[in-house]
Parts: sequence; structure tokens; C-alpha cells
Amino acid sequence: MNATRNLTTVAGRVANASVSRMTAARCYSVLARASQQAYRAPMATKATAKVTVTTPSYRTLKTLDFGGSKETVYERSDYPKEKLQQIFGKDTMCVLGYGPQGRGQSLNMRDNGLKVIVGTRKDGRSWKQAVEEGWTPGKDLFPIAEACAQGTVIMNLLSDAAQVHLWPTVSKHLTAGKTLYFSHGFGVVYKEETKIVPPKDVDVILAAPK
Repeated sequence: MNATRNLTTVAGRVANASVSRMTAARCYSVLARASQQAYRAPMATKATAKVTVTTPSYRTLKTLDFGGSKETVYERSDYPKEKLQQIFGKDTMCVLGYGPQGRGQSLNMRDNGLKVIVGTRKDGRSWKQAVEEGWTPGKDLFPIAEACAQGTVIMNLLSDAAQVHLWPTVSKHLTAGKTLYFSHGFGVVYKEETKIVPPKDVDVILAAPK
């Protein structure tokens, strides 16, 4: 405190002595730093409290009730990699589009050991990005029609506009027993406007993130 008081006196005298403003500013700057150090010093000696967050290893929620309509909650632990491979081991997951949905979902399934192929416009921007990320033309990267012909689960992850435009191409390859998958419901829900009407002999899945 004595040092701070002395600096205050010196700075005041300098300012009143008609010296340059720069000199006075420097004195006040020294005063400010001394005051900050005096304020922070006691805080630095305090021990920092250690906080430990424990995550429960058990499931806390298994069922959601939406106004009387109950839905089961599934977590990643319910479907480990081995179980996924057992369920989809004989399928070819055909991902149409390599945008926000197609890219993430195809890479996720590939990392989990499933057989995945990607269908997108040949030599387009998405095609080039897919090649950069390890997809091989003619092996697991194809034009959309070829991909649809090979896939058993057709994951239509194109944009809404592209889904409408390419539906005639996609629908030709939806033979009996295949599965059609959407991550956005616009095209299939507003079928009167989009004309996207799945055949009756295929399974349809909607897994929408929003």
C-alpha cells in the first residue's frame, strides 16, 4: 500500500509540473500495473478447487412419453459394431449424395465395417471430394443409377430438389425386397407435390435428425 501511495504522489506531482503528457501517462501506467499486482497477489495464493464429473455407467432413460405415445430410446451401446455387422452384413448400403447428410453417414458406416457405396454425379464437386476421402470410382463410388442398381438399402440423402428431379431414376431400381431410406421427410411426406411414392413391396425408413 505504501508503494501505491508513493506512486500516486509522484504521478500527481509530475502532472502538475507541466511536464509532457507522455511522461505523466507513463507514471500513471506504472501506478495501474502496481495496483493490479497488489490486487491479484492474494488471489494467486489460493488453491484451485478440483472438480470431478462422474458420468453414470447405466442408462437413465429408456422410454419417452409424448402425450401418451411412448417411444423407446436406443443408445449407441445397444448396437455395438458387431451387432450392426450381424444385422447388415449381407446388405449393400447405397448412399445417394455426398453432402451434409450423405458424407457423414457414409463415412460413419464405412468406419463401422459395413459395405457402403456412394452414388453421386460423376466428376462433380461431391464426386471429387469423395475421391479425396478414399472412395474409389468403380469400386464403391458410382453414378447414381449404377449405385441404385447395386444397393439393397437405398439411402436417398440428396437435396430435396435433387430427390424430386432424380426420383424417376431412383425408383426404377427399387425392386421388391429393397429398403428405401430418408433423412428428410419433405419429399416422401408431400408426395402429391413431389410425386415421390415408394413401391408397396419395399420397406421405407425415415430417420430424420430434425
